[in-house]
Amino acid sequence: MDFLITASLIALLFILLGAGVWIGIGLLGVAWIAMALFTTRPVGDAMAVTIWGSASSWTLTALPLFIWMGEILFRTKLSEDMFKGLAPWVSKIPGRLLHTNIIGCTIFAAVSGSSAATCATIGKMTLPELKKRGYPDDITIGSLAGAGTLGLLIPPSIIMIVYGVASDTSITRLFIAGVFPGLMLAGLFMGYVIIWSLLNPEKIPLPDTDLTFAQKLYESRHLIPVVLLIALVLGSIYVGIATATEAAALGVVGALVLSTVQGSMNWRTFYESLMGATRLYCMIALILAGAAFLTLAMGYIGLPRHLAEWIGGLGLSPFWLLFGLMIFYIVLGCFLDGISMVVLTMGVILPTIQKAGIDPVWFGIFIVLVVEMAQITPPVGFNLFVLQGMTKREITYIARVAMPFFWLMVAAVLLVYLFPGIITWLPNHM
Repeated sequence: MDFLITASLIALLFILLGAGVWIGIGLLGVAWIAMALFTTRPVGDAMAVTIWGSASSWTLTALPLFIWMGEILFRTKLSEDMFKGLAPWVSKIPGRLLHTNIIGCTIFAAVSGSSAATCATIGKMTLPELKKRGYPDDITIGSLAGAGTLGLLIPPSIIMIVYGVASDTSITRLFIAGVFPGLMLAGLFMGYVIIWSLLNPEKIPLPDTDLTFAQKLYESRHLIPVVLLIALVLGSIYVGIATATEAAALGVVGALVLSTVQGSMNWRTFYESLMGATRLYCMIALILAGAAFLTLAMGYIGLPRHLAEWIGGLGLSPFWLLFGLMIFYIVLGCFLDGISMVVLTMGVILPTIQKAGIDPVWFGIFIVLVVEMAQITPPVGFNLFVLQGMTKREITYIARVAMPFFWLMVAAVLLVYLFPGIITWLPNHM
């Protein structure tokens, strides 16, 4: 009976999403039906209390602030200057300017927190430049699709905040834990580009100019504003003088000050960044509210307890449990965005993880890595949508050229499983 109820609700949710209903509204609708038909709790009262509780969390205030900071960077010279500062340093590495996609995404991820914002901002800078210099579209677009996902893993990360709120895990510890895995994944991406370039040397254009070391240092001055912003945001968290929310506020102020000093901030840019952040956060907040209400409804039905008991009864080892969850999230990512996946499933998955004795901080980074895979899997891969809009290419083409980077993410998941210290060492020693 429980299985039939659950299957019916899942089918209803996919019907609503397939019909084009907003994700948040679809979640609220399914939760309302579940509460009304299968529980005795007053639906209106439960929905009001749950939505208010999910929306009024103080920890969640970091989310709109980090989004706004990313919007400011996206619309000002701060992002454009990154390409100028990075390009001279990669001219001697096999792949040359292709590495600006990966390094640029790694740096911007440390001040953005959003995969889509990272992909769009870096793509806006690098795609025209790389095309003009004759770099092949396949590896250019593929590396950008893969590297754009670093916006989720390298702190500050929006999805880490969402996971931390949903699982009652320290967001500061999650931020610290994401540093080494993020750098590791960026290194894997760069390693692939180097190998591809060595196998296809004829496809890589010659460098434009051969700058001296002093000239490279001079060009690096363009990186100073972004590095200062990273130091302000992450430094305030790591030295313990600011919480994630306070660091987000510092990041917004820092981005406003730096862009004003550079002369790229005006009232129109300020208004557009504020409205862009407001629209994106309202969408996320609606999803969070709907998922919180659906989680409550599932809890009243008893789904989390039954599912945890069922998985626990299978006697799976931690490896096979995590392998099954990875497949589950990859499939789910074909239909839902990352934030929806996290908030919709945490109420069901967490009891199982706790029963298996898995560290919630380690599991949070594992979830982020798996959600990163979903960013480049069709049909609902946010990075694919971003790149489709920027390149006018078909989703299937972008998904195909991004596939090598998907497999590198699978390798990253295996590495953090075999060597969990990649995630846990830094937060345990700070």
